[in-house]
Amino acid sequence: MTSADTPPRESGAGDPPSILSKAFDLLRAFNPYARVMTLSELARASGLPKSTVHRLLARLVELGVVEHHRGGYKIGLDMLQLCASTPAGYMRDLAMPYLTKLHRWCGHTVHMAVLRHYDVVYLEKLSVSESPTSITSVGARLPAHCTALGKALLAHENLDDLRDFLPRPLPALTPRSITGVEVLIDELRQVRADGVARECEEAQLGLACLAAPICMNGFAVGAISVGFPMEFAPPPNLAGALRATAAQIGSDVDAGLGGGRERWFPREI
Repeated sequence: MTSADTPPRESGAGDPPSILSKAFDLLRAFNPYARVMTLSELARASGLPKSTVHRLLARLVELGVVEHHRGGYKIGLDMLQLCASTPAGYMRDLAMPYLTKLHRWCGHTVHMAVLRHYDVVYLEKLSVSESPTSITSVGARLPAHCTALGKALLAHENLDDLRDFLPRPLPALTPRSITGVEVLIDELRQVRADGVARECEEAQLGLACLAAPICMNGFAVGAISVGFPMEFAPPPNLAGALRATAAQIGSDVDAGLGGGRERWFPREI
């Protein structure tokens, strides 16, 4: 076999990291709690040498992916616009008027999230000033089974496939988190029947949450929720308001994107 006949070698786990992978490692260092970071902080968080971080930042600034900000760096507008062009970003933009209306009506924290493999990823959070410190934030990931948002999404998956996929025992965030797969499956059947999911201190002690799925053609592509301290009673008809708001968002997303759910939101499980 000549060199021309030799197939190109695929990159693997043993290959040294590429410049592109290093750039993504650097970008992942930014998070909701560190939106502006210095060169030293980025090097420490990414695990990359300062000299590498300096070179990468110079190029990323030229591309508009990262911007200078008060002696540090932040994610650039071009990067934010790119993120907003994703189906999830588009859905979040369409949902904002409805989320704002729900937030004003209920007076509690409103979330929006999507399912990514076994986690929920938060796309939006509208807080209230008197709300206790929460573990949720935009971009945060939590185990789906510990959250009302995650249950609303998991309930629309194939439960037999889900039973095979889920780890045993399920990881717990609090002593009240569900750890038994069959217990979770039974609850997901009820969530599917009710059209709303509930959790009480399963993600964080002292907090409860109700959630409803955002559906396209019968499949959940996202979910919205209202979270509140355990000492407060939820607003009357909160479940109905969540279902109605989620249905409105789903209708707008379906009309705006077109092409079917699988084209824009392929299954994560």
